[in-house]
Amino acid sequence: MNPRFIGYFAWYYGFFVIKRGPSYLVASLSLPLTLLFMVGILSHGNLISFALIGGLVSIIASNCINGAADAAFFRLQIKIQDLFVATKITPGDYMMGLIMSYLVFSIPGIVLYAILGLYWHVFTIGSVLPIILILIAVTISISNIAFIIAGSMKHIRNVWGITAVLSIVMTVLPPVFYPYTFLPKIALYVLSASPVTPAAVLLQGYVGLEQLNYTTNLMVLILFAETVILTILGRQFIKWRE
Repeated sequence: MNPRFIGYFAWYYGFFVIKRGPSYLVASLSLPLTLLFMVGILSHGNLISFALIGGLVSIIASNCINGAADAAFFRLQIKIQDLFVATKITPGDYMMGLIMSYLVFSIPGIVLYAILGLYWHVFTIGSVLPIILILIAVTISISNIAFIIAGSMKHIRNVWGITAVLSIVMTVLPPVFYPYTFLPKIALYVLSASPVTPAAVLLQGYVGLEQLNYTTNLMVLILFAETVILTILGRQFIKWRE
């Protein structure tokens, strides 16, 4: 691992993107905040806590999946991977740098939702550590889906349409902004193919919105397994030529 490179890379493609183009940050927050508003209105405030929890997952998931466009652009257009291959930078350093940049870019949204969650008394001190661990797992797993997409692309023009569709599918269909108990068991397990679903189920359980039960225990295993498998696949699709 090269912590110095990872730190610089994450800072440059995370913080400086916000600094140079704050409109990108506003765009990334527009869908979660719109859904938060709609859920609050349509449920008369009854599901606002679920929407706040869902917003945390949604912001990270959408930013990470949209990172496929950056990864594809780096590989296909400016060929930055070819540059790094000739250095001591490893595929793991490069991937971790990108993953951290997505996380840095998501920090303003995370802070905003944390403040809103505290205001509505959704978060507790005991739920902080599980929330952090779950969000880290979501960041790693969804980022590797982005690497898989970017590595599969033969032309940059295809990636934006794919990421736009996946961003909606991953943040609207799963039980992110509504209780997972609304879904039939079979539908919940089908949607668990996306790491967003087990993450949302676990968050709802750990903050006390739903009971911790067999389903939440199963989702721990599913999220862990998906994170490991997607990390292995992401490394294969990064297409690092030495």
